[in-house]
Amino acid sequence: MDKIKKNTLVSMLIKLEDEEGNIIDESEELMYLHGGYNQIFKKIEDELEGKKAGDTFHVVLTPAEAYGEYDEALHVKELLEDLPEDITVGTELDGEEEGIVYVVESIDEEYATLNANHELAGIALIASGKILEIEQLSDEAAEELLEGEHQH
Repeated sequence: MDKIKKNTLVSMLIKLEDEEGNIIDESEELMYLHGGYNQIFKKIEDELEGKKAGDTFHVVLTPAEAYGEYDEALHVKELLEDLPEDITVGTELDGEEEGIVYVVESIDEEYATLNANHELAGIALIASGKILEIEQLSDEAAEELLEGEHQH
């Protein structure tokens, strides 16, 4: 029977919970290409290596292994006069550093509170699920799949 290894297309059910058991996400079905392509968290991918269809998994992710530690430096208060006039709660603003995006959390008379942390930063997660099916792809098919993802 086939086992999950590099360039295996994996279809699975997955549930993400916090440490208190609150469900963060429960997917109908998730597909990803196994093999270090950063399509799912590395620790989950490591856990799935060598498993087969029908197997289940349970992985505890530290904040660093999931969405990162919460960074207070990414939670800032800015004067409204220094921001675009048309901002509202939920507006996304590019930070000065490449790849940093701030979300407006609140607005008062003078200030807006901005946060560039992922909403799940600083939270340990528990991932559990079941492998539904797997399909081993050729290197060429895997490459085509990856190239297709990058063309929007």
